[in-house]
Amino acid sequence: MPERGRYMISIAAELAGLHPQTLRMYESRGLVRPARTPGGTRLYSEGDVERLRLIQRLTTELGLNLAGVAHVLRLEDELRRVRARMEDLERELRDEIQLTHKHYRREIVLYERSQHPATRT
Repeated sequence: MPERGRYMISIAAELAGLHPQTLRMYESRGLVRPARTPGGTRLYSEGDVERLRLIQRLTTELGLNLAGVAHVLRLEDELRRVRARMEDLERELRDEIQLTHKHYRREIVLYERSQHPATRT
């Protein structure tokens, strides 16, 4: 379930340490996709603000241009999807293992050798 937009552009820009026009440019480049009200007002979620902060770090601290930032963001998004898929698969495997163990427990029959006097050595 996606996060709900909570911040108007001026607040989101302030939280991210950017100018509102920069947020508009980032949106036009596809780097961030804020939600919109029925009237068209941009609403930024906490995740959007974190993404804006990341973009800011990538451009100022690492010196990436926006094409580089877009590439890094695509890779991070893909990594996030892969991690989520791995967690789902791990959960499914754990469930299957537990189910298999339950079946084995039902099928295990203890066998005791009889100790008849004639069979002893």
